[in-house]
Amino acid sequence: MASACFAGMVACRDGDPSLRRLCDRQSMTPRQALQLSVGAALSTIALKSGAWWATGSVGFLSDALESVVNLAGASFALAMVAYAQRPADLDHPSGHGKAEYFAAVFEGVLIVLAAVSIGLAAADRFRNPQPLQAFGLGASLSVLATIINLLMARVLLRVGREHHSLAAEADGRHLMADVWTTVAVLVGVGIAVSTGWYWLDPAVAILVAVNILYEGWRIVRRSIDGLMDAALSVEEIHGIESALRRLESDGVRFTNLRTRLAGARHFAYVDLQVPSDWNVERADALATKAERTVLEDGVTLMVRLKSRKMRIADPERSGSG
Repeated sequence: MASACFAGMVACRDGDPSLRRLCDRQSMTPRQALQLSVGAALSTIALKSGAWWATGSVGFLSDALESVVNLAGASFALAMVAYAQRPADLDHPSGHGKAEYFAAVFEGVLIVLAAVSIGLAAADRFRNPQPLQAFGLGASLSVLATIINLLMARVLLRVGREHHSLAAEADGRHLMADVWTTVAVLVGVGIAVSTGWYWLDPAVAILVAVNILYEGWRIVRRSIDGLMDAALSVEEIHGIESALRRLESDGVRFTNLRTRLAGARHFAYVDLQVPSDWNVERADALATKAERTVLEDGVTLMVRLKSRKMRIADPERSGSG
């Protein structure tokens, strides 16, 4: 399955302009990208495990362990993305979008565990250095795994940006880090084989562990920001403000704009001040128009009606219109 999907990816990238336009219109969803990532992870685990088995290199072992983390992370992210797409209900009126952040935290924790395992294996090899075997075969398998990871990482990062999916983007960043990790492993193990400095093999593994620890910290930190209800970007906020200003008139003002990000869903809250002589129907019609205008940019707006002379004319209302 993975090989067929990657063939399609290459065709979209290298095909004629009409084929590329068709691929753009049929862009992957985060769920589809993560399904493909699971297949890619299975392939790279097999290839990198083969490289470790052929050479006995703890550097290649560290690379294979990172691919196991990729598989576990992609699988959990896939489950969380599917859950995040569930519609809002009475218990979760703002939807389930934040489930994606748990996937990113889970992947960060797995990265830490992989780094500890790599460190333990490297420490043992420092004490008991061993010559490496069949480097050519092991390197070939690792290069093939790296190509798969590079293609998959580019897909996940693009899909993550297009759909504002932290789970897809976190998995893509992890895979891109894995690409550079494998390159470093190949260089380090290659030098060890050519010079006989076999201590370089566990040294490379230690560097791999430090690198993936740093990447795991970045993923967890961003997840925590999301769970803390981070605001939308400055550009998005300016866009909302501009759309609302176009609806203002004498005695009508939109004030106290607040925004928050929940996974792939963007929310905004605003107070609508109207003249005291407006009836409820007229004010509600303007609020509904504002909600629909902002929704065109992918932001769910919730409007609270206020009278300029009365404290609150209408309780907080949802953005369904």
